[in-house]
Amino acid sequence: MDMYPEKLRKLYTEAGADAVFVECDFLRRYLTDFYSTDGFVLLTAEKCRFFADLRYFEAAEKQLRGSAIEVVSGGYREALEAAKPYHTLAVPYPFVSVSALRLYEKDGHETVDCMPAFKRAMLVKTEGELARIQRACEIAEDGFNLLLPEIKEGMTESEVAALLEYNMRKLGASGVSFDTICAFGENGSVPHYETGARRLKFGDPVLIDFGCKYEGYCSDITRTFLFGDDGQHEDFKRVHEIVLTAHELVKEKTVAGMSGKQADAIARDYLREKGLAEYFTHSLGHGIGLQIHEYPVLSPNGEDILENGMVFSDEPGVYIAGKLGIRIEDSLFMKDGKAVSFMTRTSRKALIL
Repeated sequence: MDMYPEKLRKLYTEAGADAVFVECDFLRRYLTDFYSTDGFVLLTAEKCRFFADLRYFEAAEKQLRGSAIEVVSGGYREALEAAKPYHTLAVPYPFVSVSALRLYEKDGHETVDCMPAFKRAMLVKTEGELARIQRACEIAEDGFNLLLPEIKEGMTESEVAALLEYNMRKLGASGVSFDTICAFGENGSVPHYETGARRLKFGDPVLIDFGCKYEGYCSDITRTFLFGDDGQHEDFKRVHEIVLTAHELVKEKTVAGMSGKQADAIARDYLREKGLAEYFTHSLGHGIGLQIHEYPVLSPNGEDILENGMVFSDEPGVYIAGKLGIRIEDSLFMKDGKAVSFMTRTSRKALIL
């Protein structure tokens, strides 16, 4: 194990098995730093092997040459054969099918869950991971700033979302972190609205929740603004200011050693003071990394303790059915015991286009 990166060494030790066997795509990427839609990783005390079929073998061998990862030509059959000498296999239970578990048992393996070990490892990001998330955030913000002058009356939600996604791709994103949410008018009152064919009208509120991936790592941001001011949105402006204050209070008051529950309460308690807590219908935030929803969890039940290197969203919102929806979101990270925003290039204020 002397040649192993500390990440692999620690994860193998904490998994508590003879070998770690992983098929899940984002966990495979976490171990190898190589993207593929298929493949298997076998991590043991002696080595880390990545089994790649002919679709990926050449690229994987080229990228991982000289690393601690041994690239092996093969698929499921070859990976299972290599795993046979190891009695206890650590597999990520939440991402393993019942049929796969039965196959491992048929081969004589006992299984244990390695997901707790992955969770502990992935909670705190390395400097390299933080740099990738930072770049993903910069691309998302720059793409949004390019979008604003492109938005025109009569465009559909889907057209605006597509333009934003094109901008992010053009700036270097490898894809989106999740399906872009673009909601016009009253559609913003649905927190996870499905972007559709609603056409933009003068005076409409616009909520856009979006993010992109850079070298596998995600960003997450939401901005809510007005497309022109028809003089009929005083409630929108008032609530937007309250949500913005809740958002900023989280950045100001969140410190290392605090639980996710305590961070959530910063925003929720302020919204309660303003009589709006019942309309804040989701958690304050979630971890961000190779997946858009990771740990820590910042919710009324969040027990994760915040520490330096953790990355998470700050996204308080108010949703009044059939009337309005306002969410303001940044991706944050913990540094020197405090919460710091990756987002420095876009306005959080109630813009009027």
